[in-house]
Amino acid sequence: MMTGGLSRARSATPEIQEIADKVRSLLEEKTNEKYEKFKVVKYKSQVFQRRNYFIKMDVGAGCFPHIKVFRRISGENVLELSGYPTPPKKIKTQE
Repeated sequence: MMTGGLSRARSATPEIQEIADKVRSLLEEKTNEKYEKFKVVKYKSQVFQRRNYFIKMDVGAGCFPHIKVFRRISGENVLELSGYPTPPKKIKTQE
């Protein structure tokens, strides 16, 4: 992947699911929702001074919100939830 370029959509991996799991409580707090499930469906990534992850989630009840998480490239294993639906959108189709 070229620096700054967005990868193609990829199927979930254990590493991406782990990233999503680490920000789940932050998302539930910010959206005032408790999700019955929290499963990565697909994701894209981008490297530009940090690694951005654009993650499509299955949170149950036919809802598939997209979240954005970033990780610093400096070697720190710090994740930040930097984008999420507000207010939470009930997306009923799986695209």
